[in-house]
Amino acid sequence: MDPILVTGGTGTLGRHVVRRLTEAGCDVRVLTRRTGKHENGVRFITGDLLSDAGIDAAVDGVATIIHCAGSNKGDEVATQNLVHAAARAGRPHLVYISVVGAERIPVSGPIDRMMFSYFDMKRKAEQVVAGSRLPWTTIRATQFHDLIFMVVEMLAKSPIVPGPSGVAFQPVDSDEVAARLVELALGGPSGLVPDIAGPRAYGTAELIRGYLERTHRRRLLLPLWLPGKAARALRAGANLAPEHAVGTRTWEEFLADRLAQSEQVR
Repeated sequence: MDPILVTGGTGTLGRHVVRRLTEAGCDVRVLTRRTGKHENGVRFITGDLLSDAGIDAAVDGVATIIHCAGSNKGDEVATQNLVHAAARAGRPHLVYISVVGAERIPVSGPIDRMMFSYFDMKRKAEQVVAGSRLPWTTIRATQFHDLIFMVVEMLAKSPIVPGPSGVAFQPVDSDEVAARLVELALGGPSGLVPDIAGPRAYGTAELIRGYLERTHRRRLLLPLWLPGKAARALRAGANLAPEHAVGTRTWEEFLADRLAQSEQVR
């Protein structure tokens, strides 16, 4: 079987993708800024998508690329560098993970760019993939439990916890997204496929209260009315996909598991 390259293979989503690929018996490579090595049958290749370093070696001979790497800055450039290297290497199948709302959340003014540049970066990267002339597949996911947990945990350190008023999220389990990505990678190029979203939507306050109750904390919640077109789109549900609520793990289940793991570490 030809190798499969995973970008962002050491991140929240990528780690699950790499594990599932190896469990399926795939030959896996990971492009990483760390020193290249072999670990648990996975080959780590040193490189950097933004600086265009090491990408040619990483894509050489691969049949499929699962592009999980991303950030709030430079995602379009990183994806363009990957696409160019892939085209030189023989046009492998490129599987890209984007975010629900990338095409519906306008990011125009300075406030939008400061708070919601992630959606804009994903939209631009989607366009790079679709216009690449590579065989490609793109799937959009709602926000991961892990990301929401990280944000809520940080905010809850303050006695007053701010949250965007009128905004809901539909968190999805990152391992369930990884399973779908691997399924798509082992199949043929499919273009833009249906979204993947968590089982239900939660208001921001509901997510925060769930965390506070589980951690036995008392905090004052401060609703914030965010300005700008992007915030207006979020309040209208542009980041939700209720018709694609195929995920099964709830926020409550994720919280219980994550906090139990934290207790075991202590």
